[in-house]
Amino acid sequence: MPETPETAVTPEASGTSAAPPRGRGPLAGRRARLLRLAALLAGAAVVLSYPELVPTPYDLTVGITILNFAVLSTAWNFVGGFTGYISLGHAAFAGLGSYSTALLITKADTPPFAALFLGAAIVAAIAVPVGLAALRVRGASFVIVSIALVLVLLLVFQSWGDFTGGSRGLSIDMPIEGLTRSEHHEVFFYLYAALLAVMLLSWWLIDRSRFGMGLKAIREDEDKAQSLGTPTYAYKLAVFVVSGFFTGLAGGLYALWFRDLDPVFQFSILTGSYMVLMALLGGVRHLYGPLLGAVIVGYGLEYSKQEFGDTPMHMVTTGGLLFLVVMFMPDGVIPALRSLYRRFFGPSEASIREVTAGALREQRRAGSGGAASARSGESTEVRR
Repeated sequence: MPETPETAVTPEASGTSAAPPRGRGPLAGRRARLLRLAALLAGAAVVLSYPELVPTPYDLTVGITILNFAVLSTAWNFVGGFTGYISLGHAAFAGLGSYSTALLITKADTPPFAALFLGAAIVAAIAVPVGLAALRVRGASFVIVSIALVLVLLLVFQSWGDFTGGSRGLSIDMPIEGLTRSEHHEVFFYLYAALLAVMLLSWWLIDRSRFGMGLKAIREDEDKAQSLGTPTYAYKLAVFVVSGFFTGLAGGLYALWFRDLDPVFQFSILTGSYMVLMALLGGVRHLYGPLLGAVIVGYGLEYSKQEFGDTPMHMVTTGGLLFLVVMFMPDGVIPALRSLYRRFFGPSEASIREVTAGALREQRRAGSGGAASARSGESTEVRR
């Protein structure tokens, strides 16, 4: 709190030293870093051993589905988490990535994994003009534009039957020959895990860069950031293209894994809604927020489909999760858990106490009076 004529903040006035509060010293910081590293290594070990631990092939496909959700939600979080722009149209980039990869394989005889990266590059190139138009608006207008993009692409890919297969869909051959179905799923589980690791590392690096600081300034107050000289439009467009590239990669990897594409499913607004829900559930401002949200939502959806079949109960489950997030954890699960941890294990008291200016003057006057009395006593003793 800034010093005013009425208040002053000083460690001397409180009679305490300026030592860091309990739990905030260098040792505690080092311990926290070690705990984060241990948690990261434990999580990586669980992911890498998951195909060997699951009892059935179905559980392996559930794991791939959850990783697919995690990749999509993390790709969305490059825009939503950094800039605060809520896009419900990222399913358009996922669908474009899927169809670009499949069409490069079927029409141009491109090798599957070369088609994967080339298709993502095509999506990034398309994201440039889309971003130039969509990022000129904010708030609800941006949401409407993103939804319109999905609907337009759905109509295009449904109607262009000679090229895209239309409503019949599009199928491709298995990208790696000689694999059994179980081996195929296992390979793509690790490919999804590798893509997720690359995306998390990219998000972490941006978060700690000058570019990331500019993006977060846009999220907090775009007008103020622009008035301070931040090139807000260029920053938004750059991260929008990065997000489109990673979303295109996720869509292309899905095409290689699943191998059967349907435009109604690939260009679904519901997919974009799941991306937003998963990021919000875990915490959009946290590195692992979308991953945690994907685990919760992905497992919940698979459980609902297994228990209730083709009924719309999975949508009811999704709506219930969204209600719980908005009502009790508006910032997400991870920030809520952090707040709970600080409440019970955080510092017990501050190291600097606030006192009024009047009390501070009285303390100084008393201190100076005591010092004067001591000096007077010393001089009297010398004269004697």
